[in-house]
Amino acid sequence: MAQNTNTQALSDAGVSIWLDDLSRQRMSSGNLQELIDSRNIVGVTTNPSIFQAAISGRSEYDADIARLAAEGKDVDAIVEVLTTDDVRNAADLFADVYASSHGFDGRVSIEVDPRLAHETEKTIEQAKHLFTVVDRENVMIKIPATEAGLPAITAVIAEGISVNVTLIFSVERYEAVIEAYLAGLEQAAAAGKDLAKIHSVASFFVSRVDAEIDGRLEALGTEEATALRGQAGVANAQAAFGTYLEAFGSERFTALQGANVQRALWASTGVKNPDYADTLYVDNLVGAPSVNTMPEKTLEAAADHSELKAPLSAESAVAGVATLERVAGAGVDLAEVFALLESEGVEKFEKAWNELLATVSASIESARA
Repeated sequence: MAQNTNTQALSDAGVSIWLDDLSRQRMSSGNLQELIDSRNIVGVTTNPSIFQAAISGRSEYDADIARLAAEGKDVDAIVEVLTTDDVRNAADLFADVYASSHGFDGRVSIEVDPRLAHETEKTIEQAKHLFTVVDRENVMIKIPATEAGLPAITAVIAEGISVNVTLIFSVERYEAVIEAYLAGLEQAAAAGKDLAKIHSVASFFVSRVDAEIDGRLEALGTEEATALRGQAGVANAQAAFGTYLEAFGSERFTALQGANVQRALWASTGVKNPDYADTLYVDNLVGAPSVNTMPEKTLEAAADHSELKAPLSAESAVAGVATLERVAGAGVDLAEVFALLESEGVEKFEKAWNELLATVSASIESARA
């Protein structure tokens, strides 16, 4: 099966396309393999919302839930088995991609319990546990870029475990994430670990930035403010890529023999405003190298009609910073926006996780009835 021309062009430009979704049905039906074969999909990201949607109301999981309940497992243990089984099976599906890309792609991400987002030690403990349970080298453990998550990132990288850092909204927090990664690599090197085996991506959320800032610009109501709608998300990512270029061109990084860069990953790439092009966060975020993780709707839009713009660069980073300065000058408190988005992001994932636990609990009761 031939790859789609548009997704191939994105891949050729240095952007790894990962699917922001996973379910047992998607794998068993052959759909995920079809996307690998025809849409240049070279990895998968998951989150609590994705697992909640995959498992809730799906009969594919009923037999496992009944069996595990009969074995006496509680709801948390059952959810862990269901999610890690899916991630392990997906990791096996991407084994060839992982090998051929020397570990950069063929990755499947699984997130630590979102209820631990503000607990460093428990996050470290569960990250190590999930890595052991999935038992696949190409798994990536997702850790949120909260204040408590930063030292956890360092500790987990130092253990030689690859990490997908999630819920990054500001360039300032991204700088702290890069620092956490580099510190982890330095500790891993001091412990004699093979740095070539350690990979990381930094998931920078895009559409949520526009959604929040656009509302504030509209509320300001000035001509200057309204003219800036739909620009902040891309500008923020442009600025972030400039930070990436600077950090991984530094002497500190090059001194780490064999170490891999921590690629920027563009997340939340589904366009929320119907007035904007549905490939806005694909066409304008051509970073070499970077990752764009897309929901299937965005992936199919890109396959159908994406028109890639100029690659991200130091020059586009300067332009992005200038746009953000204009947004701030128009009256938007960016620090407040980014703090709010992080808080809401953690809350949304925790809510989805609790809903998943409630759904599985109901299935357990039904199986025991």
